[in-house]
Order: sequence, then structure tokens, then C-alpha cells
Amino acid sequence: MTESEADLLALMRELDDPAWLERPQDYNRDETAARFATLAARLEGDFATCCTADPDTQDSSEFGRVTVPAEATVCGTRIVVSVSKFGSLALVCADNPGAFLGTDEAQAEGELDGADLAKVERALAELGYAVVPEELLETDYDGPSRLPSFVQRPSWWNRFFGYF
Repeated sequence: MTESEADLLALMRELDDPAWLERPQDYNRDETAARFATLAARLEGDFATCCTADPDTQDSSEFGRVTVPAEATVCGTRIVVSVSKFGSLALVCADNPGAFLGTDEAQAEGELDGADLAKVERALAELGYAVVPEELLETDYDGPSRLPSFVQRPSWWNRFFGYF
């Protein structure tokens, strides 16, 4: 199910607890790791390839990333799925976060196939993740948390996927 931008922003605001920057108060590492492993296995099955899974990102609110290799995609560009430690938030991007301003731009430039994107988004939805578009995550952060001073222009990406 695709959530509206307003619903996703409301969800991020709800998850934004200034007392807990790197992970939520009720964070369960084992549950997060199990769902992440299931996601990696699902994407391996859906793309009929081995995917790289990098869990347990240190000093970050991102839990980890699953990468579908370029040779398994229609356009020949890898797909990266970032999973946050907060509320099952996930980000899907072509090549790497920041390589394109969202999946629409990647598709327009011929770097991301719609059917490949649909496979990834379907897997995420069925596993209970909320997919947040990169365009929304790159908007200015205006929540109550004090992000690290080294963050020049705080964004929602910094809040839920960044380093602390």
C-alpha cells in the first residue's frame, strides 16, 4: 500500500522522539534483524540472484542496506534498499542514496525499471515496511530532535537514516 506524503510525514513526526536519536525506545534488534534477513531473502528470490545485505550499521539510525546487483536488474543499475531502525521506514533508490533525486528521476533517466521497482516495493509492503520517497526524506528537517552539529542542512534522511 502506498501512503501519501502527508501520511508519511505524520508517521515520521510520530516516530521522532528527541530522547532517542539512534534508535527508538522500544527498539528490538532481534526483530529488526529477522525482518531485514527476510527482506534480503525475498529480494534474492524475486530477482533470482544473491543480494548483498549489510545489517547493523554502527552509530546510525539506519539498520542496514540490501543491494540488488546491477546484473539482476533490467536497466543494469543496482537497487539499494535502506532500512531504518525507526518504525520500519525504508528507502528505495537506484545505484545509491543521492545518486538520483528519487525513483521517478531514475526511471526518467532509464536507470530504474518500473517492474523492478514494483518487485522491491511489493516485498517491502508485504513485510510491513513504510516506503518513504527520497524526495520527502531530503526535505528540511523541522522536528524537535537536536541533530549532530556536523549536519550542515538537517533533513529527514539525517534523522532516520543518518549517523550520530
